[in-house]
Amino acid sequence: MSVRGHVDVLRRFNRSYTQRVGVLEESFLGLGMALGTARLLYEIGAAPDTTRALRARLGLDREYLRRLLRRLQEEGLVSVAPDPEDPRRRRVTLTPAGRTAWEELDRRSDERARRLVDPLTARQRARLSAALGEADLLVRAATVDLVTVAPDDPVARRAVLAFFAEVGDRIGGTAVFDVDAALAADAERLVPPLGGFVVAASGGDPVACGGVQDLGDGVAEIKRMWVDPAWRGAGLGSRLLRRLEDLAVELGHREVVLDTNGVLGDAVVMSEEAGYRQVQRYDDDPSATHVFAKDLTT
Repeated sequence: MSVRGHVDVLRRFNRSYTQRVGVLEESFLGLGMALGTARLLYEIGAAPDTTRALRARLGLDREYLRRLLRRLQEEGLVSVAPDPEDPRRRRVTLTPAGRTAWEELDRRSDERARRLVDPLTARQRARLSAALGEADLLVRAATVDLVTVAPDDPVARRAVLAFFAEVGDRIGGTAVFDVDAALAADAERLVPPLGGFVVAASGGDPVACGGVQDLGDGVAEIKRMWVDPAWRGAGLGSRLLRRLEDLAVELGHREVVLDTNGVLGDAVVMSEEAGYRQVQRYDDDPSATHVFAKDLTT
């Protein structure tokens, strides 16, 4: 199928689904509020948070979020007050009336979804759940932004800590990491003009990261490459690797190298599929069993 064909399928699904879940109704689920307002109410009820965090979770414009919150406040459904942990931020919570409205929203949403699956057989429901789960992952992975940030950015540090935790757990006793020393080194090496760090976040939480550092003579090394396990299988890792290669080219490098451990079979396979060739090791990292290189000039 051509790209045009895939676009047509997605648009057809969007039209069909939005019609059937009530998105086109002026009053979403008969609650007297539009979809945007109802969605914000649901997010606040599911996990009260600061306005900044809500913006990140929903990907909303600052002014649009302000308007939605003003409406919910006027209806007595939410309360906005300084965050006890940081008075510079505003924390949003449900009022008692808001909790009642949230419970009704949750009940009606559940009921609408149930009506969609009730006519299906058990086998059809399983197919639908699998298809929607796969579609959700693919769409999220395709639309998450890969952003170049400082390696000491809070989200970047959380991502690197997750990287070390997973690699240490999977490799086990064969590797010992001095995380503090590594973070300190990253802050000096994974920065311009010869290095950089890329992170992807969803709802304010890191889901992928990777860095580029200079090894001299036009060679760059890819470091700290990690994808959240829940986001794997949808091409985000390959997309991140391409972005890191592009970053290396932008920084003036002609070749990239990387190393990994054989226990991390998915990393080995991805490197080989991306055109990397195995080479002799270029450092004394005891945890590295597979070393790869790729020419960026061809």
